[in-house]
Amino acid sequence: MLDAIRHRGPDDEGVWGEGGTWLGQRRLSIIDLSPAGHQPMVSACGRYVATINGEIYNFVTLRAELEATGKIAWRGHSDSEVLLEAIARWGLVTALRRAAGMFALGLWDRQSRTLQLARDRFGEKPLYYNLKGETLSFASELGALEQLPDLDLDLDPGALSLYFRYGYIPAPYAIYSSVRKLPPACVLTWRAGEAGAITPYFSVSDLVEAGRADPLTNDESAIEALDLALRAAVGGQMVADVPLGAFLSGGVDSSLIVGVMQALSDRPVKTFTLGFESPVFNEAEHAKAVARHLGTDHTEHYVTVKDAQAIAPQLGDLYDEPFADASQIPTYLISKMAREHVTVSLTGDGGDEMFAGYVRYPGVPRLWKAIGKAPFRGLAGRFLADLPMGLVETGLAALGPLARQYTSRGRLGPALRKVARWLPARDLDDLYERTMTAWPDPAALLVGGAVTTTAWRPDSPRLARPLERMLWRDSVDYLPGDILCKVDRAAMAVALETRVPLLDHNVAALAWRAPDGMKIREGETKWLMRRVLDRYVPRALIDRPKMGFSVPLHDWLTKDLRDWAEGLLDPVVIVRQGVLNPEPVARVWRRYLSGDSSADHQIWTLLMFQSWMAARGR
Repeated sequence: MLDAIRHRGPDDEGVWGEGGTWLGQRRLSIIDLSPAGHQPMVSACGRYVATINGEIYNFVTLRAELEATGKIAWRGHSDSEVLLEAIARWGLVTALRRAAGMFALGLWDRQSRTLQLARDRFGEKPLYYNLKGETLSFASELGALEQLPDLDLDLDPGALSLYFRYGYIPAPYAIYSSVRKLPPACVLTWRAGEAGAITPYFSVSDLVEAGRADPLTNDESAIEALDLALRAAVGGQMVADVPLGAFLSGGVDSSLIVGVMQALSDRPVKTFTLGFESPVFNEAEHAKAVARHLGTDHTEHYVTVKDAQAIAPQLGDLYDEPFADASQIPTYLISKMAREHVTVSLTGDGGDEMFAGYVRYPGVPRLWKAIGKAPFRGLAGRFLADLPMGLVETGLAALGPLARQYTSRGRLGPALRKVARWLPARDLDDLYERTMTAWPDPAALLVGGAVTTTAWRPDSPRLARPLERMLWRDSVDYLPGDILCKVDRAAMAVALETRVPLLDHNVAALAWRAPDGMKIREGETKWLMRRVLDRYVPRALIDRPKMGFSVPLHDWLTKDLRDWAEGLLDPVVIVRQGVLNPEPVARVWRRYLSGDSSADHQIWTLLMFQSWMAARGR
């Protein structure tokens, strides 16, 4: 099992066993590189043993608080040791609530023979587990659990349905029926012979309610508060005993993080950017301008078709269950480039979900206002979806302005096809789900039909406004299921630790105090973040339409990567596997080859599933 996750921790390996209990650790050494940071680690009192993956950013403060309550025989200065002693002194839940960090951990109580598993607040670090009889096994990646000699490898029908709907498998589901993922902000408590009870120690809903009780009301005070919170979060996350840098796209989020880093640093921050030859996808020049203004030590790499051809066949193995966000390609490439220079990199992830950065946040309400009362929407959607692309392009006179809200890299035909899939929406919330969906009805795609399974989400607070509901949904589902999973697997594949200051719980709490008008104002997304960014980077270097971390997927798949794609989508292969129906696969592929790039997400979910199957010899 440890060999299977060697890439996550190439610096050290540790094992601990006693009376039928075994803990293991592969370590990526970040803080306290000495043997004193070795894991699994036994508490000073001898009662607890822990294996911890991640970082506790406020460990210096916690250490001082522990020392104020009594003498502790410290062995080193690692953050893991501080967290373990905090658990021994205060209990697991209290320690986790007081800790600021990202982590997944296993804690063994030698006295009560109890195991507890825990995961950080937003799900930055993964944690899979398998319960079989009186045995519990757990790991950071599914590939480690696959080493168990008796693991049931039957595919989970519900997980498959969710995967083809969203492009990722949300917790607690996993691709195998026998495996589950621990949801973010939860603790699983297990004793031999008892099913593990799962309880939350933190909830985004609590942030929502706290924000309502103490809303931000003054623009200048809000800007100052966010600046101070970011400085504290970034400063804490810049602590490392190894080289550290940051991803820089030139957009709002990463530029703000790098701006704060450089303001807090007495030397140029190392920054890393990917570029593309196509100006439609390229942000490298913008990133270079930001880096030049801030005075960072900047490195860039332009992605070529050869890069895509080299990495695409590896993705099914790199992501240890099916995962289909095409930006996983540049995420892996920038991680690989950064790892040549640093061991830790800060990122701008989380800003869109915390401060309303996606164009869909203002776009979906506008779209619903335009179509919500239109008659025969379902019939119109089916009609438009079936039109040949040539006719679609000529039929845009009436719906052109509407479709332009969702142009697909400037092409209105694929954009209108997307709108056609959204027209049957029952209400605004259903419309939002449809914009996040690859295959609205996986039943037609899966042999035996789809299993009706809904994504797990914690209890929702009362959310009256559409923006609140969209942000909450993305914070508890899309963010951990897609964004954080994408970054963790890509970065840890090359032993790079990524840190996400915008998901510091104090920054997140402040985000939920900000009213809608401080997030989107006069059509401008992330209004509050942009005003803080004005303190670090001239607005002229940032003001432009949001691009995201996208790739020229349609161009690649219909040209240089076409042979690879068609090999995976071969009907003979699909029939032999017995999971997908070959007809809908062939139909969407023909449409894609005809120029309909609106099927990007559908095609990529198919390819990533087939790539995952191939990597496991299925």
